[in-house]
Amino acid sequence: MTHDYTRKGGIVHAEIMLPAHAPPEFADRSTLWNSVEQIEKARDSQLAREIEAALPRELSREQQLALVRAYVNDNFVAAGMCADFALHDKGDGNPHAHILLTIRPLKENGAWDAKCRKAYDLDENGQRIPDGKGGWKNHREDTTDWNDKGNVEIWRAAWAAYTNRALESAGRPERIDHRSYKRQGIDKIPSVHLGPAASLNGKARYPHRQIAADNKLLKEIKARITRLYRWSKDEAEKPQTQQSSLTALWEAQQQLNAPRTGKIRALQESAALFSFLQANGIQSMQQLHEKIADMNSRYNDLRGKIVKAERRIAILTERGEMWEQYNQYKSIHKQLAKVKPEKREQFEQRHSRELILYDAAARYLKELKDNGEAITPKAWQLEIDQLAAGKQTDTLAMKSMREDLKAVERLRKTAEQLSRQERDKSHDREPDR
Repeated sequence: MTHDYTRKGGIVHAEIMLPAHAPPEFADRSTLWNSVEQIEKARDSQLAREIEAALPRELSREQQLALVRAYVNDNFVAAGMCADFALHDKGDGNPHAHILLTIRPLKENGAWDAKCRKAYDLDENGQRIPDGKGGWKNHREDTTDWNDKGNVEIWRAAWAAYTNRALESAGRPERIDHRSYKRQGIDKIPSVHLGPAASLNGKARYPHRQIAADNKLLKEIKARITRLYRWSKDEAEKPQTQQSSLTALWEAQQQLNAPRTGKIRALQESAALFSFLQANGIQSMQQLHEKIADMNSRYNDLRGKIVKAERRIAILTERGEMWEQYNQYKSIHKQLAKVKPEKREQFEQRHSRELILYDAAARYLKELKDNGEAITPKAWQLEIDQLAAGKQTDTLAMKSMREDLKAVERLRKTAEQLSRQERDKSHDREPDR
């Protein structure tokens, strides 16, 4: 079933593609995803995997659609997944496709199958191992290979291959290379993006979650500094007689906060503010504004160091992963060289996944060497550890700054509350007309 949403929100085409044994009613989008939600009982169940792919602007809309259909069919639907994809184009020069894939396999009769199953641990003789509690040692294993970590590289390589084939068929000279982009702190590249629903192997690489947390912290601190900078600047520019007294504000904060937050917390907040003002020798609004300006400069310095470290860690992490991938599949590549010509095609088909991953890693490492980079995995890891340690120190400094900013924000809120009270009193004193 095909839907055309050319008039709605940048979606120019949407379509459902199903494996042959899927129920025909799954061709309806709501039916498909309602069924997915109903079968998943756990609260934290992953319902779908999302992939975002940038579409070549050099191709026509029909050619883009044909490219996505071929890619989705051959890489996902043929493996048994249901695919819901949409082409987006807002006219901003960034056409792309969103591909939503089911996680749970279907049985041959069209019913949902299990994602994983219990498998018994076996000893060297192939016998079950007692667990000492009257049962047998066991573990859970996936019923499909869809969550294999290696699929990320396979799907990226496949998208590059399908895109280049489409460009060649259209008579275009442009080509894309899935290995030539730097990952920027999350598991994505410009040609194929794995969205938040991807969760390909259940384990997040260091740059993924860590950088998301770092970015959240940086954004929060910047917002706090911006608010306080504007407030302190406005206060410092007032005539001396109209400026709020820091001592008066501090005392007012103690009185206003105690009923609202409790005595213990109010004392803690007041102590934190007093410590901040005393440690920095702040006695006036002008001095407070100068301190906030200094904190803004300090924030920019720390942010620059953190972001630089993150980018370098991401690069080195990718190098280490590709080195591991190269060594993991090197033996398969060596076996291929020994296979007789008449059996070579059969061997390549049987080990296509391993060979794709090996070739991708080999090309990546060769490109590094061609660019003058030495292949030094131990040195890469050592540098990652050093950068991570330095970044942790800078992050702790950021968190300390955040606590100081929170203390000053409480002062600002007290000033605003007093100002509102004063306006209310003035309004009450006005004679009725």
